[in-house]
Amino acid sequence: MAVVSSTDAGWVDTHCHLQLDGRPPVELLDRAAAVDWVVAPGVDLESSCAALLLAARHPGRVLAASGLHPHVADRWPDEAEGIAEAARHSVAVGETGLDFYRNLSSRNHQLASFRAQIELAAELSKPLVVHCRDAFSDVYRLLEETGAGPAAVMHCWTGGPRWTRRFLGLGVHFSFAGPVAFPNGDTVRRAAAVVPPTRAMVETDTPYLTPPPHRGKPNEPAWVALVGEALAGVWGMDPGEVASITSENARRVFAHAEDGPS
Repeated sequence: MAVVSSTDAGWVDTHCHLQLDGRPPVELLDRAAAVDWVVAPGVDLESSCAALLLAARHPGRVLAASGLHPHVADRWPDEAEGIAEAARHSVAVGETGLDFYRNLSSRNHQLASFRAQIELAAELSKPLVVHCRDAFSDVYRLLEETGAGPAAVMHCWTGGPRWTRRFLGLGVHFSFAGPVAFPNGDTVRRAAAVVPPTRAMVETDTPYLTPPPHRGKPNEPAWVALVGEALAGVWGMDPGEVASITSENARRVFAHAEDGPS
């Protein structure tokens, strides 16, 4: 499988569930020669610990985030202590947030878990990786109430221009994924158009949300360049500029240095 490389500048995949993919992570990383490093977020205690193991095996190339996804927010009382400990050794807290589309956990459990992880990120002075689906008003309210906006990375942002402008006012960063390149992704592209490049990052959400022309296949880090190329089209920039700016943003947000996270 060919590696996507539209530029000599290295990309950063800020949301890549290598530990949930099922394929050997080393194969995916080897195919992603144009990707300097990735962030592997956990969605529960087990996957957070798996992300830490991957980071230990691939120092500087894989960074771990630890959190509890809203789909399993009802597990927070049982997994809170373990996730907090894992987060101490991670570069970020998450993936957390709210999902009122599927509602696989009750809204009360989701709100409690999200608020607790916002507090954990503040306690540890680490960024917060936020999932938001059909829950823009509640996510906005919690980030505003807690002052957590500047620490928040809005993962796979799909809000329209109106919500994008509101979240920009909170100081968040936006991470764009495959939907910005989808044929039906006009809303996401209009949102990206109002985001300053200095507040944006790119991701694959591997193995999900595969961008064209690879729809129907599991996603992988090599294809993060396709997300960046879609943003380049929105912003009227060269893909190399997008790679450079979004990777620098990722380095700043996740405090990544050449020898690993600080």
